[in-house]
Amino acid sequence: MSHFVASGPRVAVVGVTGAVGKEMVNVLHDRAFPLSELRLFASARSAGKTTETPYGTKTIEAFTVDAVAECDIALLAVSGDFAKEFAPQLAARGVTVIDNSSAFRYDDDKPLVIPEINPDAVGDARIIANPNCTTAILAVALWPLHKAFGLKKVIVSTYQAASGAGAEGMSELEDQARAYLDTGKADNKVFAHPLPFNLIPHIDAFQDNGYTKEEMKVTWESRKIMGIPDLALSCTAVRIPTSRAHAESAVIEFARPVTPDAARALLADAPGVKVVDDPAAKVYPMPLNASGKYDVEVGRIRQNLVFGDHGLELFVCGDQLLKGAALNAVQIAEVVLDRRGESLRRSA
Repeated sequence: MSHFVASGPRVAVVGVTGAVGKEMVNVLHDRAFPLSELRLFASARSAGKTTETPYGTKTIEAFTVDAVAECDIALLAVSGDFAKEFAPQLAARGVTVIDNSSAFRYDDDKPLVIPEINPDAVGDARIIANPNCTTAILAVALWPLHKAFGLKKVIVSTYQAASGAGAEGMSELEDQARAYLDTGKADNKVFAHPLPFNLIPHIDAFQDNGYTKEEMKVTWESRKIMGIPDLALSCTAVRIPTSRAHAESAVIEFARPVTPDAARALLADAPGVKVVDDPAAKVYPMPLNASGKYDVEVGRIRQNLVFGDHGLELFVCGDQLLKGAALNAVQIAEVVLDRRGESLRRSA
């Protein structure tokens, strides 16, 4: 039933009633993270309620700094405003905070980490940022190719699932798809327009340059995580009516010549990546197959017609709630535990 280890760190999941928070608990258990205690926190209205977890029935606690400060690691699945207010207070109390919001991603003194790419960035930081889901799924595929061939330009179009807007987004898609089939009309509250049988080329707020913040996150975060501050990368982010797992089409120009076969061989050995690439047999990455999976699927790997022998085109698909959020956060916690060991656990 449980994976409790007497000498392990005490872990708090804050925001446990949301889609990402629930997945964090599942991933901790599935990866047998060696914790000594697991505490679940949410808003006051959820406090006292019980929830079924792989660790058994657990009671949700109301979030307070004092309560979470009794833990060694806090995984935050909360809003950016909440994180900005409380993460520094927790860090000041000695808690290592792994935050899933965008609150700290662009702070020079806060590491932004994908463990397959830059685990050393964790250092001794008390606040560690988890990347945007779209960035995480793309970067895991780009990194091994960059190391071999050198990224020069990346042009990305995304096909992002309703899960990117959390449990509410997934519910709205399901409910309104039923409504559309019954009445021919769909409503929208979470999304800018009705999502069933539609595409919405708008995720997050528009910026002065005409891109949305979601699109710019991919540029800003990829540069920071991969240590390529001048990487030429642009993105068009589109919400589509799938439940979970984001897909992305990437056109890449490299500094050195590249072949699809060389790329497949590299990606086949890359951690966190699964090559799914046999178009003749109708085998390629799809949200239906990537949902619930840890690995990011990569396929449709081909020589790009624009950039020739220096270019590739590929299609990636990854679970937004897992590698795009909960899995990456737990992997960061694993790096923290591996690097800091016994020093992580403090007296309560």
